[in-house]
Amino acid sequence: MHEYNSGANINHVSLLNTLSKRSSHSDKEVDALTPEKSVAMRGSTAASGTVLVAPGGATPTITMPERKRKRKGDEGVGGGGGGGGKQRHNSSDKNIREYFSKHPSSSPVRHAGAKSPSPQGANYPMYPPSPSSLLPGADFMRAASQQRPHTSVKQDYCLQIQTEMTCQRIQELETQASSDLELRNNKIDELTRTNEELKHQVQAQNKVIEQHKSHINKCIEVVKKLLNEKSTIEKKEARQRCMQNRLRLGQFVTQRVGATFQENWTDGYAFQELTRRQEEITAEKEEIDRQKKLLFKKRPVNTEGGGGRGKRTASAAPSTPQPSPLHNGTDAPTFLKPDPLPSMTYQEYYEADEILKLRQSALKKEDADLQLEMEKLERERNLHIRELKRIHNEDQSRFSQHPVLSERYLLLMLLGKGGFSEVHKAFDLKEQRYTACKVHQLNKDWKEDKKANYIKHALREYNIHKALDHPRIVKLYDVFEIDGNSFCTVLEYCNGHDLDFYLKQHKTIPEREARSIVMQVVSALKYLNEIKPPVIHYDLKPGNILLTEGNVCGEIKITDFGLSKVMDEENYNPDHGMDLTSQGAGTYWYLPPECFVVGKNPPKISSKVDVWSVGVIFYQCLYGKKPFGHNQSQATILEENTILKATDVQFANKPTVSNEAKSFIRACLAYRKEERIDVFGLARHEYLQPPTPKSRGAGAGSGGAGAGSGTGGGGGGS
Repeated sequence: MHEYNSGANINHVSLLNTLSKRSSHSDKEVDALTPEKSVAMRGSTAASGTVLVAPGGATPTITMPERKRKRKGDEGVGGGGGGGGKQRHNSSDKNIREYFSKHPSSSPVRHAGAKSPSPQGANYPMYPPSPSSLLPGADFMRAASQQRPHTSVKQDYCLQIQTEMTCQRIQELETQASSDLELRNNKIDELTRTNEELKHQVQAQNKVIEQHKSHINKCIEVVKKLLNEKSTIEKKEARQRCMQNRLRLGQFVTQRVGATFQENWTDGYAFQELTRRQEEITAEKEEIDRQKKLLFKKRPVNTEGGGGRGKRTASAAPSTPQPSPLHNGTDAPTFLKPDPLPSMTYQEYYEADEILKLRQSALKKEDADLQLEMEKLERERNLHIRELKRIHNEDQSRFSQHPVLSERYLLLMLLGKGGFSEVHKAFDLKEQRYTACKVHQLNKDWKEDKKANYIKHALREYNIHKALDHPRIVKLYDVFEIDGNSFCTVLEYCNGHDLDFYLKQHKTIPEREARSIVMQVVSALKYLNEIKPPVIHYDLKPGNILLTEGNVCGEIKITDFGLSKVMDEENYNPDHGMDLTSQGAGTYWYLPPECFVVGKNPPKISSKVDVWSVGVIFYQCLYGKKPFGHNQSQATILEENTILKATDVQFANKPTVSNEAKSFIRACLAYRKEERIDVFGLARHEYLQPPTPKSRGAGAGSGGAGAGSGTGGGGGGS
């Protein structure tokens, strides 16, 4: 770099000296070398970007553009065509000092092809001489001329460095791009391999799933087969039991009555034997009564002393003569007075009387046992009649061959039949649980509006019931259509009978068990009034209370929301209640008086309807009969306004019931609905609350109340 600067300074000094000594240049030459043109030339050179980078780190050489001049009197030198230009271009490395020393004339002549070696063997750029040295201020111009080549070289060097940096940057970018591309390709390959592996895994999992599905389907088929076999065996056993019970308990016998045939019930041999034995006991009782009358006639008059057999009451003959007996106008007596019965001693009379009393007591006990046996047989007969009807309905049902409904529910056996529906015990093949399928069968002869009304009613019940979730309420699982005239609702299955059937079998329930049932019913009613919007069951009765264990010692569940009412904001007013739009429906023995009010406007009801029903159910469980209209039909209840006259409830002396239970029933059966307790008050009633622990110093009266409840439960059981 220093060598380059020193050489440049020498060239410029020689050029300035020569110009100062020789001033015979032409105007065209001076004009051609003005500073403006020199700067423009240098700028065009720099703008063109023709920078030659010497290999191996050599000093760069800037190639100047070709200059063509025409000088006067020198056509061969200045007016050359392209050849002179090429020679000048090729001799760009010629030293300017040597060139000017060979031509001392006023007009410099450029010899094409002249070439001399440059100092230090390096190629330096050639810059045109500036005539500024001829002007005033030569020193300043000389200093500027000395600075100008150094600045241009610096710019060229910067361009070279920038180019090298750009190339290096491009190379780095290319290297980075190639590496990124390689990484991307590797990532793509890796993801492709992972994708293939996942595809293989998915395929393997699909195969496993298919195998599991096939296995599950096989298991389901086996379960269906086993359930069908089990159901078939149970049906055969049920029919065999019925055949046996027909002889023992009785059966329906078809008899001709005039031009028609009727089925009449005929008792079996068990009832006949009991009846015969009861008749024998009755005859023996009559015989004992006759013997007791005879013995009474033989009773000794004188009870003093226990004389022997020879002693008589009249031991001495009368001293006065006896009047002669009358012979009805004849001399010979025709009718004679029988001899008096031989008298008995008191001991003999006592022994005979004691024997008769013991025989009578034994017959009385045997008669009581026969009565209990008769009641047991009557319960068995009720079950037998119910089973006979069930079997008959099952044989007549179109679902008796174990069909699968909705590709899910396998029907096993008929549980019961109502007016327009059948309830089948079914098995859910998807959820693997027993269910109760209620098949609603519409009459084909019904009109479309009646069918639509029935379906609307059933769907309304479904929409109310499906949203309920409580352990004391039967769950509703599903509803689906079977065909154009039938559909099915799927309910939770409860193994056991309802409370109505249990009461028909056992008449009464002990107070403690009855209280447990009422507590569970009130819990369900409280839930129905806590949800939004609240629901009135409206058809609460023993037939809609299911005993899950088949007895009164277990859990209960409420079912049948076909008549339930939704107390939404549009229809229900907290102050007055809601209109009863279905007056006449329901079970009359369990409905309150406000449901029977007849007038221009429909009666107003609330959840206190269910409270009245709870009181009637509790009374029936304790006393074995309904508090109002027990032996009346629903038509008679309507005709005689039995419920409208039910202003007060009466309690029998037996069985014994606690006062707390009676108070609870009175609160439920208050005649005016404004005075009747509501559901939440019923749930807080002291009779249903758990007993609070009493301290030792508590009064005997408060302790007696709690004890009364317990003893009352025992009394109800007796």
